[in-house]
Amino acid sequence: MKKVTTAAEFREETGSDRLTVAVFKADWCVDCKFIDPFMPEVEEKYKDRLTLIEADVEQLEEISSEQNILGIPSFVAYANGKELVRFVNKLRKSREEIEDFLDKAHAVYSSLSNK
Repeated sequence: MKKVTTAAEFREETGSDRLTVAVFKADWCVDCKFIDPFMPEVEEKYKDRLTLIEADVEQLEEISSEQNILGIPSFVAYANGKELVRFVNKLRKSREEIEDFLDKAHAVYSSLSNK
């Protein structure tokens, strides 16, 4: 997963016409570390449908605040600089929940792309 380290880089990635899902995390976050072992497999599974990027909430405080990220890990889907859908809560996320969200994000993106 590509780590985005600047606000400009975040805007460039999420401004793409391709479906991009930002994963907001922090080094100290136990629930973020919980998803680390399986995220490479999830990324591989979805590589033809979307791009996953990682954003550290402390490194990108301005972006995190702008995007109203209150709990981590948080997943927010974007296309063309616009938020499409989000999976944000303070609970630990399972692989199944993450994949369900990515499927939902792709469905929303596809429905907008076909109009």
